[in-house]
Amino acid sequence: MSEDSEVQGGFRLWMLLPVAGAVAVLAVFLLGLQRDDVRNLPSTLIGKPVPEFTLPPLRTGAPGLSTADLKAPGVKLVNIWASWCVPCRIEHPKLTELAAMGLAVHGINYKDTDAAAEKFLAELGDPFTLIGADRKGRVGIDWGVYGVPETFVIDAEGRIIYKHIGPIQGSDIEKKILPAVEKAKAGG
Repeated sequence: MSEDSEVQGGFRLWMLLPVAGAVAVLAVFLLGLQRDDVRNLPSTLIGKPVPEFTLPPLRTGAPGLSTADLKAPGVKLVNIWASWCVPCRIEHPKLTELAAMGLAVHGINYKDTDAAAEKFLAELGDPFTLIGADRKGRVGIDWGVYGVPETFVIDAEGRIIYKHIGPIQGSDIEKKILPAVEKAKAGG
């Protein structure tokens, strides 16, 4: 083997290392996406009262949403959503299904414009009993929101029983939401 071919062979090997490294990083990333750990992040708010807040209404003349509403009798769901959120669009039929079951589903519209949120609801339907507009995202921070959508099950005393991160889909209603609702009905 000539000295030139040894240099070229070594050079080719060094050129392949960045490609191999990028493939390895991509493989680790793709494996990480397959894990469900992100949706199972514990919330420090479980078992605690809902944060103190008062939000203006999304629609003029409609009621807003506040802590007092969530301390009213009965089990409630609070869904934090936005019109710009693609997973919110995916989960919306499930929220409609939960509302049709007789559950009070309240919404916190997160960092959105009123016009875009109203268009979203006009197109997909409005399952919400009350909607508060969190235009600056401050209330979302107080609730410990990582991103939208997130859904909380609240008991009759205004305590957070369960937090669902990401869109409600598939069997989430039967396996996660309804058991949390039953736990809330039983007093947490």
